[in-house]
Amino acid sequence: MPQFDIVGVGLNATDTLLVVPHFPAYAGKVRFEDEVISPGGQVASAMVACAHLGLRTKYIGSIGGDERGRIQIESLRGTGVNLDHVQIRPDCPNQSAYIIIDRSTGERTVLWRRDDCLRIDPEEITPEQITCARMLHIDGHDTPAVAHAAAIARRHGIPVSVDVDTIYPGFDRVLPNVDYLVASSEFPTGWTGEQDPFQALTVLQEKYGIRVATMTLGAHGALARVNGTFLYAPAFVVNCVDTTGAGDVFHGAFCYAVLQGMPMPEVLEFSNAMAALNCTARGARGGIRGVDEIRSLIARGERRSHPEFARRSEPATRPH
Repeated sequence: MPQFDIVGVGLNATDTLLVVPHFPAYAGKVRFEDEVISPGGQVASAMVACAHLGLRTKYIGSIGGDERGRIQIESLRGTGVNLDHVQIRPDCPNQSAYIIIDRSTGERTVLWRRDDCLRIDPEEITPEQITCARMLHIDGHDTPAVAHAAAIARRHGIPVSVDVDTIYPGFDRVLPNVDYLVASSEFPTGWTGEQDPFQALTVLQEKYGIRVATMTLGAHGALARVNGTFLYAPAFVVNCVDTTGAGDVFHGAFCYAVLQGMPMPEVLEFSNAMAALNCTARGARGGIRGVDEIRSLIARGERRSHPEFARRSEPATRPH
């Protein structure tokens, strides 16, 4: 039995949230209503979500030695996430983001920076750091390092999940070792050049031999291609306070559901529900909830469906 259920290799960030009544017009000015420091980051937040759901979880990443780095590491301690292979870079600022949240919609605009001194190199990841877990979750930022980690996982029969929203040079070395692609809505079309998202997912899945190719659709849910069939799961309607971190929490829930052996329709619905609940509070990890609350939303929650995705797919949800 591996020591961990899941290990994550990738980004963390310390966010400054600025809440405004509405997003300003270009070159405009608006008074912000609140300012909150909030730890986040793609893989770090996904691992916190996994730990909250009860998985034995490990995070591998680099954290700056400044005050923002201290806030990040303190936020991770006590979550149940193993931090034995987190590197503290003393003379390096942590990745940071300034996130403007439109209070009227809950939508956010992100301005971010990550200095090169935080880069993780492939040789810093050993096989033992990956083979200690049942599943690997990565993002794409330090592409050579995550490609190395994914290759280790593939050699040892460990499934790999990837969160990718940007086209990274060299990412073609990552994709052949991915089992579960969970991309932004922009990545599949941007990577393949296919403007139709269904065709883009098909090309990605068939070219790289990906077991499940998924894209998140924000307020409209998620779409996946499994065994040649498209599954569409509508989003849940909640009182949206802040969408920051919704995708990261979706990924954590997705990994949990896969490890629990849920059928893919249930995986998508469970992930949508956990992501929606996270939007009901401020911050990348502000609304992370447990299984009971997720199940309650699935049982009773209202859904928002996109007609075109629904028309061209099999439903991933039971009638309500």
